[in-house]
Amino acid sequence: MDYEILGITIALLAWVAWAMVTDRRHRRLEELGQLPPGPRWWPVVGNIFQLGWSPHESFAKLSHKHGPIMTLWLGSMSTVVISSSEVAREMFKNHDVVLAGRKIYEAMKGDYGNEGSLITAQYGPHWRMLRRLSTTEFFVTSRLDAMRGVRSRCIDRMVQFVEDAGAGGTKSVDVGRFFFLMAFNLIGNLMFSKDLLDPKSERGAKFFYHAGKVMEFAGKPNVADFLPLLRWLDPQGLRRKTQFHVERAFQIAGGFIKERTESTEENGGCYDEQKRKDFLDVLLEFRGDVIEEPTTFSSRTINVIVFEMFTAGTDTTTSTLEWAMAELLHNPEKLRKVQDELRSTIGGPNKKLEEKDFENLPYLKAVIKETLRLHPPLPFLVPHMAMDSCKMLGYYIPKETQVLVNVWAIGRDPDTWKEPLVFKPERFLMDPNAADYKGQHFEFIPFGSGRRMCPALPLASRVLPLALGSLLYSFDWVLADGVKAEDMDMSERMGITLRKSVPLKAIPIPYTRGTSNWSL
Repeated sequence: MDYEILGITIALLAWVAWAMVTDRRHRRLEELGQLPPGPRWWPVVGNIFQLGWSPHESFAKLSHKHGPIMTLWLGSMSTVVISSSEVAREMFKNHDVVLAGRKIYEAMKGDYGNEGSLITAQYGPHWRMLRRLSTTEFFVTSRLDAMRGVRSRCIDRMVQFVEDAGAGGTKSVDVGRFFFLMAFNLIGNLMFSKDLLDPKSERGAKFFYHAGKVMEFAGKPNVADFLPLLRWLDPQGLRRKTQFHVERAFQIAGGFIKERTESTEENGGCYDEQKRKDFLDVLLEFRGDVIEEPTTFSSRTINVIVFEMFTAGTDTTTSTLEWAMAELLHNPEKLRKVQDELRSTIGGPNKKLEEKDFENLPYLKAVIKETLRLHPPLPFLVPHMAMDSCKMLGYYIPKETQVLVNVWAIGRDPDTWKEPLVFKPERFLMDPNAADYKGQHFEFIPFGSGRRMCPALPLASRVLPLALGSLLYSFDWVLADGVKAEDMDMSERMGITLRKSVPLKAIPIPYTRGTSNWSL
């Protein structure tokens, strides 16, 4: 009992000491310059208890009171939240470099720093080299065009899997799961030229499992991010669990890398010109300038790049496609409209949707845009960080401040969008100068803007309409368990991405030209 009292006493004293330290730090920063306004904070915890289960929504409500640029304290972490297109424009146009840093959360801090990570590397020569590699090798138009057949094949397999699981229109399927499997398998083909989810691939199944676990643990709120005193304790075990699965995934990916290296050496170090390059070939053949770039990539760097492709590409793609299907089933007249467009455009027996058809499918593209407006997969983008102190719109932004751009709130701003909470793809058709998501229309930046904008946007702009359109063309869809469209649960849950709280279940009824299943 004496030991318990001593432990409680020490804990209380530590809490009081930490409260004094954080209070002093907060006030010192306030004295250095005028911080953006914000709600009152509590010692130690700051504004954490004002987050709620949906922080993007909580911050949007707070911004109505405190303004579109707002200071919050998440424990000891100073955070500036941007909630309007005007402030986002100021940030990305005039302060892009100084705010191009990255805030790295505890779960993703491994033992090797940020080597090879385009997402978490701080802005500088190493990051610029990785970015250049992405834009000139991975996501350049010529390579994307060359891999059109790979995308088509992966999506055709998804359609077949959905048809098999739906048993001819008699069983419901978890729609999001099939989108996830498609995205994962697509990236496996782009990286390794392999179907990682092939039933014969045990390594692929294990890699899929470990990658999924990393996304699960990394997406959970971690008290160690907000209270530095607890970092070394890792009280929730999230860093330990995340890094365990990262290392297991690295071991598997390392096997693929070793096989490719040995195969190249057997060919005398020569690349097989008969085979189209995949992303792994690009990484293995990289030769840097030695000044700001490495001579070659280490196996660890290649592992990080490979793993990041999977984690960044699968969950975001899945989130957007599942929300698109959910919104269409929630709005049956929109579903009929997009299916009519698809089926009248594609035409003919044994036809399927191809990327060349996109230019004749404006409503399908509008559905994708409207989904991204209402349900951006990363509601705060990837958190930015001030690499140095700066002033923005007259406010002082201290060095190492976390900067969150609430694109969820910006996409629902009633000052910008008419009927902002209504799913209305037509809004992107009525205005010839309608916003696009390429980073220049700051009222609509689901992929970000500026230097740290998502480099995979050219790939996403091809995969999203092809995957969604293929399922809409191939099947008529009915909600499972007799659920009516107006009764659907459209609530959200936060992980790494913004997902449906209740997974979408629906029955895929194979479509036969000349017939309609809408009466079912």
